Amino acid sequence: MLKHRFIYLLLSLLLSPAQAAPTDDGPYVDFSGQGLSARWRCAGETITRHVERLPATLPPVCGHAKTLSIPGPAPADTQAELPAPERLAVLSDIHGQFGTFTRLLQAHGIVDATLDWAYGRGELVVVGDIFDRGPEVTESLWLLYSLEQQARAAGGRVHVLLGNHEFMALGGDLRYVHPRYLESAKALGRSYPALFGADSVLGQWLRQKPVLRRLGDALYLHGGISPAVAELKLDIAKLNAKLMPTLGQSKEQLRAEPLLALLAGREGPLWYRGYFETPGLSAARLDALTQAFGAKRIVVGHTSQERVLALHGGAVLAVDSSIKDGEHGELLLMENGRMERGLQDGRRLPLEPTTGATAPASP
Repeated sequence: MLKHRFIYLLLSLLLSPAQAAPTDDGPYVDFSGQGLSARWRCAGETITRHVERLPATLPPVCGHAKTLSIPGPAPADTQAELPAPERLAVLSDIHGQFGTFTRLLQAHGIVDATLDWAYGRGELVVVGDIFDRGPEVTESLWLLYSLEQQARAAGGRVHVLLGNHEFMALGGDLRYVHPRYLESAKALGRSYPALFGADSVLGQWLRQKPVLRRLGDALYLHGGISPAVAELKLDIAKLNAKLMPTLGQSKEQLRAEPLLALLAGREGPLWYRGYFETPGLSAARLDALTQAFGAKRIVVGHTSQERVLALHGGAVLAVDSSIKDGEHGELLLMENGRMERGLQDGRRLPLEPTTGATAPASP
């Protein structure tokens, strides 16, 4: 872990924000009375716009390049269980790599050339970690915010689940925040977490997002279900109800309550890596974990691999395919019972079971 952090910090010091990423950033949008207040950082200057009434439309100024439709505060997205769609695409750990993220979506017809929803009644699942590391977190968040609305209008759905880096960044752990965003926050006179406060459009939207969700016979979450969490005998709804309100709390606050210390710790749904360790969980133990949540398989991100993998005879599907490095990245595609790996060039390859994987040291 120390080696990975040293390399990340060294690169951050060697590269100025101008070298590492464009200086333009935004918008950061707050609810204000009956309307909105939006701010951008454009060529080193702060630009502010006010909208008196909701729903509102925000044309691009700089940063995110598409017009935003903001209907009002997002409703709670707390449904624990939903049917499996006929077409489903899954990925995780975007980590601000907007280019790789959008190449994958375009290559497999999930969005069109203008990054609008093109997947019809299909569904997209993002299994956490949009924040940190890369230089285009804001763009990735706004794209998902917009695609969620477009998918709903088309009869499809976008499922955004929370990962450990959402909790880290909004809780004040800024070790992995790209320098671009620290500069923006300083220029706007706020801390980075405050840019995503409960009164902001994206912050309010994120606070409605779950940690776990079951679609059909598959359970989706960022890290995984550990035996310690399964022993609590809390269902999906209760786990979400415990974790969702803590988004934005510090590590110290989470550790103050024993149950939250477990749920937000290394054995919790956001951080667990036990499916990738050697020796790993037995087949019987894994079967008990999936059955406890009415599932046949568990789909997780968090633990980086070179590609999408099916582990433990297909009981675990690992979808963190290292998008965070800006070079690698795949989708898990499920269609009519068939599972495939979706590559950046549009090819689809069969998802073949493998015996296991090794967890990296970085969080």
